[in-house]
Amino acid sequence: MKNVYIVGTGATPVAEHYTRTLTDLALEALRAAVAEVTPVVAPGNIGALYVGNALGDIVAGQAHLGAFLASAAGLSGIEAVRVEAAGASGGAALRQAALAVASGAHDLVAVIGVEKVTDKLDATVETGLALATDSDFEAEQGVTLTSQWAMLMRRYMHTYGYPAEAFAPFPVNAHTNAAANRGAMYRFSINPDKYKKAGQVASPLNMLDCSSLADGAAVVLLASESVARELKSRSVRLAGSALATDRLALHDRRDPLWLDAAQQSAASALKQAGVAPDDVDVLELTDPHGITAALALESCGFVERGSAPRHAADGGIAPGGTTPLATAGGYKARGDVGGAGGIYQVVELIRQLRGEAGAAQVADARVAFAQCLGGVGATAVTHILVNDA
Repeated sequence: MKNVYIVGTGATPVAEHYTRTLTDLALEALRAAVAEVTPVVAPGNIGALYVGNALGDIVAGQAHLGAFLASAAGLSGIEAVRVEAAGASGGAALRQAALAVASGAHDLVAVIGVEKVTDKLDATVETGLALATDSDFEAEQGVTLTSQWAMLMRRYMHTYGYPAEAFAPFPVNAHTNAAANRGAMYRFSINPDKYKKAGQVASPLNMLDCSSLADGAAVVLLASESVARELKSRSVRLAGSALATDRLALHDRRDPLWLDAAQQSAASALKQAGVAPDDVDVLELTDPHGITAALALESCGFVERGSAPRHAADGGIAPGGTTPLATAGGYKARGDVGGAGGIYQVVELIRQLRGEAGAAQVADARVAFAQCLGGVGATAVTHILVNDA
């Protein structure tokens, strides 16, 4: 398999874009990414388009997004397809694109992660989100993704003896970092006291520990080594890529506090890249709630089981910590963009590896880890990015 490089990125701000369409957002992000490689590489050289999207058909009212967005971008006729894996859709699309370049099928491909949700009523959005659960035994009974993460948080608190406020460092860190991100939805800080007093959403999850689903689009351009050589100063190598799945229904899992798919995809991607968790300088995880980030940190081998809240409280997830997390605000403060999340993660990590992350810059970042989850961890996609410069 050939080496794969990320040579261009672009993203819209995450927000409630009521006056804009899904197409508007996707094309803005694509133009920004293409601008990074023009005029060295012409847009017409894009050989394939992969779209990561979870809710387009039921919420945005548009399916068949591969052909739809290729046509809108003036790329009609190329290979173009939508990839769906719930919240892991963007990561799964990126993996398909990486395989296409690594196999030699294409020298330059584009990956768009996009969601447009905020102009629909909550009931429609919740219906779309429920499709990521077991329809017969979970969605049919009214169980939501948020309530499932709440149950896992309750189980974690019982098992390891934590109070709910022990998870405050996760959203506090996210909001601190988002304050410096012009593309974030919530650019303000919070503190543990505000977290403790926040109203409940699904006990023990409160309003300051739950992300808001919003609109946005992000794009990465992947290229072969020959193309990347022409853009060497901007290229980052995609050194590892892996996807794994777990049982969809939470009640079918052997150990609900262990994300098997996260562990398996992380181990495979790290092995491909030839690095260990200790070699990772900065990471992005699916973190709509503190419990989600905590379980992912543990399952991926960054901290011991039952220690993630203490690790966060000790500053471990801050930009100066050993596992810098959510440096652009994460799902909680940047905003949750559903199936586009995996592409936003990579765009944000590329800024870190290029030294362009501003106030949240991690010193000397060279190896980055991105993992996005679908459902309650039923799908996990992990990518390892390395700046070889």
